[in-house]
Amino acid sequence: MTASPASPAPPRRGDLFDPLCPTRRLLDRIGTKWTSMAVKVLAEAHPGEVRFAELQRRMPGVSQKMLSVTLRNLLQDGLVSRRVEPTVPPRVHYCLTDLGLSLEVPLAALRAWAECHMAQIDAAAAHAEDPR
Repeated sequence: MTASPASPAPPRRGDLFDPLCPTRRLLDRIGTKWTSMAVKVLAEAHPGEVRFAELQRRMPGVSQKMLSVTLRNLLQDGLVSRRVEPTVPPRVHYCLTDLGLSLEVPLAALRAWAECHMAQIDAAAAHAEDPR
Protein backbone atom coordinates (compact mmCIF):
# COMPACT_ATOMS: atom_id res chain seq x y z
CA MET A 1 0.00 0.00 0.00
CA THR A 2 1.35 3.41 -0.94
CA ALA A 3 0.93 6.46 1.17
CA SER A 4 -1.54 8.92 -0.23
CA PRO A 5 -0.16 12.37 -0.86
CA ALA A 6 -0.81 14.74 1.99
CA SER A 7 -3.64 17.09 1.29
CA PRO A 8 -2.54 20.69 1.06
CA ALA A 9 -2.82 22.68 4.23
CA PRO A 10 -5.71 25.11 4.30
CA PRO A 11 -4.69 28.66 3.45
CA ARG A 12 -3.40 30.49 6.50
CA ARG A 13 -5.50 33.42 7.61
CA GLY A 14 -3.76 36.73 7.99
CA ASP A 15 -3.10 38.41 11.31
CA LEU A 16 -3.65 42.13 11.07
CA PHE A 17 -1.65 42.70 14.26
CA ASP A 18 1.47 41.00 12.89
CA PRO A 19 3.65 43.76 11.38
CA LEU A 20 4.86 41.36 8.68
CA CYS A 21 1.38 40.19 7.65
CA PRO A 22 0.52 40.95 4.01
CA THR A 23 -3.06 41.61 5.13
CA ARG A 24 -1.93 45.09 6.10
CA ARG A 25 -0.71 45.80 2.58
CA LEU A 26 -3.94 44.49 1.09
CA LEU A 27 -6.09 46.60 3.43
CA ASP A 28 -4.03 49.67 2.54
CA ARG A 29 -4.75 49.02 -1.14
CA ILE A 30 -8.44 48.19 -0.95
CA GLY A 31 -9.13 50.87 1.65
CA THR A 32 -8.60 53.83 -0.67
CA LYS A 33 -11.44 55.96 -1.99
CA TRP A 34 -10.33 55.32 -5.57
CA THR A 35 -10.44 51.55 -5.12
CA SER A 36 -13.89 51.78 -3.57
CA MET A 37 -15.15 53.94 -6.43
CA ALA A 38 -13.59 51.76 -9.14
CA VAL A 39 -15.05 48.59 -7.63
CA LYS A 40 -18.48 50.25 -7.37
CA VAL A 41 -18.46 51.38 -11.02
CA LEU A 42 -17.26 47.99 -12.22
CA ALA A 43 -19.77 46.14 -10.01
CA GLU A 44 -22.62 48.20 -11.46
CA ALA A 45 -21.51 47.17 -14.95
CA HIS A 46 -21.01 43.49 -14.04
CA PRO A 47 -20.89 41.20 -15.96
CA GLY A 48 -20.10 43.84 -18.56
CA GLU A 49 -16.92 45.79 -19.04
CA VAL A 50 -16.06 49.47 -18.60
CA ARG A 51 -13.50 51.33 -20.67
CA PHE A 52 -10.77 53.35 -18.99
CA ALA A 53 -12.17 56.71 -20.13
CA GLU A 54 -15.64 55.80 -18.83
CA LEU A 55 -14.19 54.80 -15.46
CA GLN A 56 -12.39 58.12 -15.27
CA ARG A 57 -15.54 60.02 -16.22
CA ARG A 58 -17.58 58.23 -13.53
CA MET A 59 -14.96 58.84 -10.81
CA PRO A 60 -14.89 62.63 -10.40
CA GLY A 61 -11.53 63.95 -9.25
CA VAL A 62 -9.42 60.92 -10.15
CA SER A 63 -6.39 61.70 -12.29
CA GLN A 64 -5.39 59.49 -15.19
CA LYS A 65 -2.25 58.48 -13.28
CA MET A 66 -4.12 57.62 -10.06
CA LEU A 67 -6.72 55.59 -11.96
CA SER A 68 -3.92 53.74 -13.76
CA VAL A 69 -2.19 52.95 -10.45
CA THR A 70 -5.47 51.84 -8.87
CA LEU A 71 -6.36 49.56 -11.77
CA ARG A 72 -2.82 48.14 -11.90
CA ASN A 73 -3.07 47.24 -8.20
CA LEU A 74 -6.51 45.67 -8.67
CA LEU A 75 -5.17 43.66 -11.63
CA GLN A 76 -2.14 42.53 -9.63
CA ASP A 77 -4.38 41.39 -6.78
CA GLY A 78 -6.65 39.43 -9.12
CA LEU A 79 -9.68 41.64 -8.44
CA VAL A 80 -9.99 43.06 -11.97
CA SER A 81 -9.36 41.69 -15.45
CA ARG A 82 -8.27 43.74 -18.44
CA ARG A 83 -8.97 43.32 -22.13
CA VAL A 84 -7.22 45.37 -24.83
CA GLU A 85 -8.65 45.82 -28.31
CA PRO A 86 -5.80 46.19 -30.80
CA THR A 87 -7.07 49.43 -32.32
CA VAL A 88 -5.39 52.78 -32.73
CA PRO A 89 -5.56 54.04 -30.07
CA PRO A 90 -6.07 50.78 -28.14
CA ARG A 91 -9.40 50.37 -26.37
CA VAL A 92 -8.86 49.05 -22.86
CA HIS A 93 -11.75 47.42 -21.01
CA TYR A 94 -11.94 46.40 -17.35
CA CYS A 95 -14.26 44.12 -15.41
CA LEU A 96 -14.35 42.62 -11.95
CA THR A 97 -13.27 39.04 -11.44
CA ASP A 98 -15.36 36.86 -9.15
CA LEU A 99 -12.94 37.72 -6.36
CA GLY A 100 -13.33 41.43 -7.12
CA LEU A 101 -17.11 41.12 -7.17
CA SER A 102 -16.97 39.55 -3.70
CA LEU A 103 -15.19 42.71 -2.49
CA GLU A 104 -18.16 44.89 -3.49
CA VAL A 105 -20.32 43.67 -0.59
CA PRO A 106 -18.02 44.79 2.25
CA LEU A 107 -17.02 47.98 0.40
CA ALA A 108 -20.70 48.84 -0.18
CA ALA A 109 -21.37 48.36 3.53
CA LEU A 110 -18.46 50.64 4.41
CA ARG A 111 -19.61 53.30 1.91
CA ALA A 112 -23.16 53.14 3.32
CA TRP A 113 -21.86 53.47 6.88
CA ALA A 114 -19.73 56.48 5.92
CA GLU A 115 -22.61 58.18 4.12
CA CYS A 116 -24.97 57.61 7.09
CA HIS A 117 -22.53 58.82 9.73
CA MET A 118 -20.63 61.60 7.97
CA ALA A 119 -22.62 64.36 9.68
CA GLN A 120 -21.79 62.88 13.12
CA ILE A 121 -18.12 62.55 12.19
CA ASP A 122 -18.02 66.17 10.97
CA ALA A 123 -19.74 67.37 14.16
CA ALA A 124 -17.28 65.46 16.36
CA ALA A 125 -14.32 66.85 14.39
CA ALA A 126 -15.68 70.39 14.65
CA HIS A 127 -16.19 69.94 18.41
CA ALA A 128 -12.64 68.62 18.81
CA GLU A 129 -11.26 71.68 17.00
CA ASP A 130 -13.36 74.13 19.07
CA PRO A 131 -14.33 72.42 22.37
CA ARG A 132 -16.07 75.48 23.89
